[in-house]
Amino acid sequence: MAWTRTYDEPEPQRVNRWLAQAGVCSRREAEGLIAQGLVSIDGETVADAGRKIEPGQTLTLTDRASGQLGAALSVVIHKPIGVVSSQPEGSQVPAVRLLTRDALMGRSPMIPGRDSKLAPLGRLDMDSRGLLILSEDGVLAKALIGPESDLEKEYLVRVAGDITEAKLERLRHGLELDGRQLREAKVELLHGKELRFVLKEGRNRQIRRMCDLVGLSVKDLFRVRIGPLRLGGLPLGKWRALTSEERDSLIDAGKPAP
Repeated sequence: MAWTRTYDEPEPQRVNRWLAQAGVCSRREAEGLIAQGLVSIDGETVADAGRKIEPGQTLTLTDRASGQLGAALSVVIHKPIGVVSSQPEGSQVPAVRLLTRDALMGRSPMIPGRDSKLAPLGRLDMDSRGLLILSEDGVLAKALIGPESDLEKEYLVRVAGDITEAKLERLRHGLELDGRQLREAKVELLHGKELRFVLKEGRNRQIRRMCDLVGLSVKDLFRVRIGPLRLGGLPLGKWRALTSEERDSLIDAGKPAP
């Protein structure tokens, strides 16, 4: 489906820069689409990579351009405990090794090989389980883990130790890690010893370290959501391809608030 948007900035801007800022593609990808004649402004094909779009003009990417941008493989996996998100050490098993035909739910345009370059977009440590996205899509990576990303990540966490309102307040705001103040978190007691965490950052083993600081020990950490994407009923150890609609919603949700 062709992508169309009217430019509403006050000053003219290079087409490749605007497309990158809008999270549609990288500047290099935009230049490649222009070179193929797949970009038009007000019905006129853009021939110059340096072309600027003016306020009020409408830019269109052809169906073929949209198809090319959606071709980079991204997958959703339900990562088990004991599997690492990315580079393994010694006998560790990386999550990409789980992307087999037998473990696939639904259809995928390809089955990644053992040497696949799919990278985790937000790591999940070896002792944790749940939703993990692996991708070769640079625009999606920027939306999920870029410095300006504003995506929430939701976790269900079972702990040991006494849970008090004072501890919950410290977890929500007031903690520091590595000498830096943490962003405010949403933390609530669900039932028993289970807590719900919603974060907008992903420091190394952050939730485990936060809990340590208030005298709680994490016994199980389960990521159930990244932005609008939920793990849902995907079985443990299984994977599926990310849909184009899910990609678009993640990119939109990852944009910083105005």
